[in-house]
Amino acid sequence: MKKSKSIRLVLLGGLSAGAFSGCTPSNPPAEPLLSGGVYTNDYHVAGVGYYHAPFRAWYPLPYNHYDPTRHMYFHGGQWSQAPHQSSTTVSSPSEEALQQARSNHSGVRRNGFGSSSSSTHSISS
Repeated sequence: MKKSKSIRLVLLGGLSAGAFSGCTPSNPPAEPLLSGGVYTNDYHVAGVGYYHAPFRAWYPLPYNHYDPTRHMYFHGGQWSQAPHQSSTTVSSPSEEALQQARSNHSGVRRNGFGSSSSSTHSISS
């Protein structure tokens, strides 16, 4: 009985650690949005979003995020029936995208965009 009790405690401890890890402040670079900077696809900047390298801008959802309710994929600010295919995995954001991202950058980690009543999306790679 003691063995199963300790396992249960370990599992609960692991679950609570995972739940609280989303509450910790992020530590982005001092100036993550550099002119001429190069960013990989899905590079995340707290308060700004996910970088979509083929589109050279940040968006609220990861590149080719699949929404099972809509049965659609998100890329470049639009939804489509199929995932976007591109060989571009690294690029420099446009100056317009940098200006918009800088104006939105708050340095505070938020778990998504919109109201707290919005549904949770699962992300698979």
